[in-house]
Amino acid sequence: MSQKLKVAVLRLNIIEGKLFKAISKKGIDVTVKIKELRNIPKIIPIKRDFQVRGQLYLPNQTSEFSRIIVNKYLLGEKVIGNKILFCCFQILNGKINQYETLNFLKKCGYSSPIYYTTNFISQVEFYRKEWLNSRIFSIYPNDGIVIKINSRKLQLIRENSFSSLKDWQYAIQK
Repeated sequence: MSQKLKVAVLRLNIIEGKLFKAISKKGIDVTVKIKELRNIPKIIPIKRDFQVRGQLYLPNQTSEFSRIIVNKYLLGEKVIGNKILFCCFQILNGKINQYETLNFLKKCGYSSPIYYTTNFISQVEFYRKEWLNSRIFSIYPNDGIVIKINSRKLQLIRENSFSSLKDWQYAIQK
């Protein structure tokens, strides 16, 4: 592969319960390298066709170091590939809420992120401070977190809205 990767966000195509193809954010086929990873299920117990999104990372490392090592691995360089993990966080065009999505992905054998739920907007600031002080999410090399509305129905309503309230997820960066 001669193209340079930047962020190792991947889309996995699952056909009849088997990993068919893994494509990087830049459209590069990295299926062979992904099949080598220890926490990617080769066959899942649910015989369906769907696409998932997730990210490769090195646990307990800085965001920048993790990105460098993962990209080198995907480009075929000799690195510590056996330490690289995949964290799956979305079913593309899914019809279920985030909580159900993460549970479904776990049933399929994928690792999914640790998450917190709240019923109060006031708690978002509490979680942001906990993250900034490395008390939550520290296993993941990240420079940001995402807050999502859990209801798929509300997500679709907001996406299709003509108002300024289109967003149903927000990224918070350091």
